[in-house]
Amino acid sequence: MAGSPVEATGPRVGVLALQGDFREHIAVLRGLGADAVPVRRQEELEQVAGLVIPGGESSVMDKLSRAFGLAEPLRAAIAGGLPVYGTCAGLIMLADTIVDGIAGQQSLGGLDVAVRRNAFGSQVDSFETDLDIPQLGEEPVHAVFIRAPIVESVGERATVLARVPDGRVVAVEQGDLLGTSFHPEITGDTRFHAYFLAKVRARVDARV
Repeated sequence: MAGSPVEATGPRVGVLALQGDFREHIAVLRGLGADAVPVRRQEELEQVAGLVIPGGESSVMDKLSRAFGLAEPLRAAIAGGLPVYGTCAGLIMLADTIVDGIAGQQSLGGLDVAVRRNAFGSQVDSFETDLDIPQLGEEPVHAVFIRAPIVESVGERATVLARVPDGRVVAVEQGDLLGTSFHPEITGDTRFHAYFLAKVRARVDARV
């Protein structure tokens, strides 16, 4: 569970801060000891060892990333192996395919999955449920879904981490990429962020 912020002794991790709930992710990461910083420019992206893409509105995030000159640097960083965790809209941004994007909408790609935006309905259809995710331990993960996407298909390179009770996929990973349909940054359960930070630390250690 989330605790008080501790001294940053871990790697520098960025949170894409163009739009969405980036502040909540920064708070969770700092609570876990990471040197968490907002990322809005290419030079800030170049200084981080991992990146979180938060929830928000994926089409707006796409437009802003291009307007800020970040889209291509982000694609290059992902292709180059930067560990990235996308939640909700962030998952859409990481997907190779968006099956119902608005006209002209682009993703950054990287995750070998196809996603559908707002698959669970509108804001009033938000819901919570418990998920069994063995990679995070025996205790179920309490997941909050807010205008959440769904992973409609999973390619050979990606691995399913969690499904809702009806079988639809809501969490995936692929190497150092991680994506969830839900918002662990608002529940107080920090295990997904800790799981991601372990990927970041392993990559940093491998470079030493």
